[in-house]
Amino acid sequence: MSGLGFHAGRCRIMIGAVPPFPSASASLTGPSSCSLVDLRQPQGRGLVEKLGRRLPYGSILQKGATLFLQRSSGHGSWRCSLGATGVVAHWSNGSSSTSSSSTRRRRNKSNEGQPAAQRPSMNIARQVLTCSKFAYHSANVHCRRGFCTSQHIMTSRHTHAKRIDGLDKNVWVAFTSLAADPSVVNLGQGFPDIPPPSYVKEALARAASEDRMNQYTRGFGHPPLVKALSQVYGKVYGRHIDPLKEILITVGGYGSLFSTMQGLVEEGDEVIIIEPFFDCYVPMVRMAGAKPVLISLRLKSGKKTPTSADWFLDPEELSSKFTSKTKAIILNTPNNPIGKVFSRDELQMIADLCIKHDTLCFSDEVYEWLIYRGHQHIKIATLPGMWDRTITISSAGKTFSVTGWKLGWSIGPQHLIKHLQTVMQNTMYTCPTPLQEAVAHGLLHNVDLMGQPECYFSSLAEELEGKRDRMAAILQEAGMTPVIPEGGYFMLVDVTSLDQDLSHIVEDESYDYKFVKWMIKEKKLAAIPVTAFVGEESKKHFEKYIRLCFIKQDSTLDAAETILKNWRKI
Repeated sequence: MSGLGFHAGRCRIMIGAVPPFPSASASLTGPSSCSLVDLRQPQGRGLVEKLGRRLPYGSILQKGATLFLQRSSGHGSWRCSLGATGVVAHWSNGSSSTSSSSTRRRRNKSNEGQPAAQRPSMNIARQVLTCSKFAYHSANVHCRRGFCTSQHIMTSRHTHAKRIDGLDKNVWVAFTSLAADPSVVNLGQGFPDIPPPSYVKEALARAASEDRMNQYTRGFGHPPLVKALSQVYGKVYGRHIDPLKEILITVGGYGSLFSTMQGLVEEGDEVIIIEPFFDCYVPMVRMAGAKPVLISLRLKSGKKTPTSADWFLDPEELSSKFTSKTKAIILNTPNNPIGKVFSRDELQMIADLCIKHDTLCFSDEVYEWLIYRGHQHIKIATLPGMWDRTITISSAGKTFSVTGWKLGWSIGPQHLIKHLQTVMQNTMYTCPTPLQEAVAHGLLHNVDLMGQPECYFSSLAEELEGKRDRMAAILQEAGMTPVIPEGGYFMLVDVTSLDQDLSHIVEDESYDYKFVKWMIKEKKLAAIPVTAFVGEESKKHFEKYIRLCFIKQDSTLDAAETILKNWRKI
């Protein structure tokens, strides 16, 4: 791109005449034909001053931002885009083509000594600077230590809402980008790279080919889907579930959690969360105006090869967390990231406290079908006195290995589900009809097979159990200590014994964050740091753990095995 760039350090303004605009993420180290002018110098300051009123209100040129100027079409108008935010302004250049001969002579003289390739872009820049309709507005620019930042080209009273204060950092955003390199073996993010059942994919193709299936369906859930869910879960719960009043279809398990928090949790409430927890629980509680109250699972000591069953809740500590302000407890079984399947006795302890304190239970059971031999998944809503106070959450993504479809559901009594429906109808309204139709077909395909080996709900768990055991053996051979999960498709791994020195990494982060970043860079193996799933006080107990995902093709596990077997090699 030929153009004139105004910059000082990390702030840069690019002027050019050829669309399209560079994106905010474009590399702008400066093409060979780009002249650079320091914003501290008169010419640079003049341009910044004249830009002020042409940016939308609230635009701020800050460190790392890039401002682009280009002709929209012909020679009569200009377009301005702030690369960091995507804001755009337009204005007419009514006099740029009618400058005086003396002005032209001054321009020609100033071009002397400039390379020919730069002269057109310099002229373009001057047209902007001399444009009579380019409004003047002073701006305060401060330059320190070799780079320039704007001290508000435009100041703004607008900032983020208090309910999202401190929630901008996200482990998935940070580590998904790090693992995006094709050379990295990604065992981090929890998505399968094994194919979903063929009959589910075929059902989606058929649904999309029917015109009526490409239109809105019932907002609270496509009738065939909620009816299919009623049949499946009627068997599991041992009771009739009203498909229209006791089931809500949402945008993934996330949507079910969000609707639950917004519909049932009040400002000033307290919500008990068991650590380690799926990372969205705390932000969702806080966005509802409530206070997260954390309690950590404890590890029994002394076992050479621990399992997720060795992590337990202290009864007295749990009891102490319930107060008059407690609105709900969030239960995740099987637990992500540990893989713990809560036993009947543990669930009964939680249920007794819920009943004693008249507290709700939000039970996240998206991994409910992924239970390994010797263990049983029990729904807390089936315990005496718990149906009327429990919202149970699950999803199609985990049930059929279609995480990209983002379909979830909430099941519970009508007097609670109706409030979730209110949230749904005033936010997301409905979910994609073809996807719901396909999932309904998948459920009906399996409902009569439940309890038999051919049922996908149980056959997937059998397949994953072999992958789990293989992964554990590989990790042990590499000198790490895996925590064998009872359910789900994640494995906690203790890396303490590796004694990896990371003192050269200066970032102020927990050890597991540094370890995973180092492992991605040096070993080309991606994982997720476990302190992302705990509160500040518990980080010291979990910072030597990482989380790996094993719902992967054999070829992916083969690649991971190669890396782990050669761990000690330079």
